[in-house]
Amino acid sequence: MKSTILITAYAVNPYKGSEDGIAWNIIKESAKHQKVIAITRENNQSAIDQYLKEHPLSSETSLEWAYFDLPLWTRFWKKGGKGALLYHYLWHLVVVFFIWKKRFVFDIAHHLNFNNDWTPSFLWLLGKPFIWGPIGHHPKIPMSYIQPNGKKAIIVEQLKWAVKQYFWTIDPFLKITKWKATKIIGLNSSVQKVLNVKDDKIVVIPAAGTERPNIKAKRTNKFQILSVGRMVALKGFDITIDAFVQFYHQLPKGDQDQVQLVLIGKGPQKDILNKKITDYRLPKDLILSIDWMDREALVNYYSASQVFFFPSHEGAGMVVPEALSYGIPVLCFDNYGPGELMTKECGISIPYSTRADSVEQFSLALRKLYMEPAYQEALARQAIERYKDRFTWEGKGLEINEVYSTVLRESIDRELVEKVAVG
Repeated sequence: MKSTILITAYAVNPYKGSEDGIAWNIIKESAKHQKVIAITRENNQSAIDQYLKEHPLSSETSLEWAYFDLPLWTRFWKKGGKGALLYHYLWHLVVVFFIWKKRFVFDIAHHLNFNNDWTPSFLWLLGKPFIWGPIGHHPKIPMSYIQPNGKKAIIVEQLKWAVKQYFWTIDPFLKITKWKATKIIGLNSSVQKVLNVKDDKIVVIPAAGTERPNIKAKRTNKFQILSVGRMVALKGFDITIDAFVQFYHQLPKGDQDQVQLVLIGKGPQKDILNKKITDYRLPKDLILSIDWMDREALVNYYSASQVFFFPSHEGAGMVVPEALSYGIPVLCFDNYGPGELMTKECGISIPYSTRADSVEQFSLALRKLYMEPAYQEALARQAIERYKDRFTWEGKGLEINEVYSTVLRESIDRELVEKVAVG
């Protein structure tokens, strides 16, 4: 018999990637195994309704949607991204009263997305077993890696870290959330260390996943290196450019026209990165800087690339599983984010040291991949196997369902123990 899971997901959109797409896929897959009541913001309803009209869910899926937002008069101050943090905080608090009002009947409450290790959930107020996560954690980025991105990037990083420190230290609801959570799902192994919770309370499940592309790889004659993401200091695009240029200049003259770097994305660092490229005075089209595009157009670049270069400092890396699904080896830092998503069998990870040494090590890794096609091809084969093993949505649904089953089993055991004790 299926149990009922109540899931709150601040952002859900089946047409988007990142947090929105992850929430959609986890909810959809979870509803194949349990009954799911999913609650999200009202502004997500049109996209969900449209998608369900175009792609009806299978008969095995048991999914009910509910939509909630704060009253208009309480959110006049929210303008796009401005005020988003406060609104996000309040939404997760007030949605509890919406759940009480609707009298939903469920067995587990699951606070699903837009989670990090420094903002709380309030679903523990519902008095049911409570799952928190997947929870992310971005470790502090060494300042030497941030400085080349300019003063603004330094200030932004310092402010973000100060805000996190405030919540970790001051917010009592964060401590209660951690204490009340029956299970915490961590995006990576650092979450347990930061939250300081016992082994039996946490399970590590990378939230990132993707669908396997339906096309065969279409490699070009060039050795194409691809990097995709939002142009912010966190993603390390400045290192991508510097390492590639060093790799390029170390190649024999006859090989230099056989390589190319493609950067895809936009964001506040875009102009700074484009200026860096211009200042190098490189041959035309050696480095292509392209704005963001939809997934269908992005397929052509994934399928034509030999390396996915992603020196991001983040604690996740949603684009890494996508690259692996195309059979592209990943080059990244040996960190809690991309470094934990891949293995040495499907890519190369470089430990932190100094920025200059990191650039040198990445350039040497690019050279190895270029000079040893058999090695690159072996990594490519294992990239697909890594994807199949860890990053299909079906597999993700099974992992999340195992957490539900464990929580339900433990809850029943506790009730039996309490009854015996009372009796």
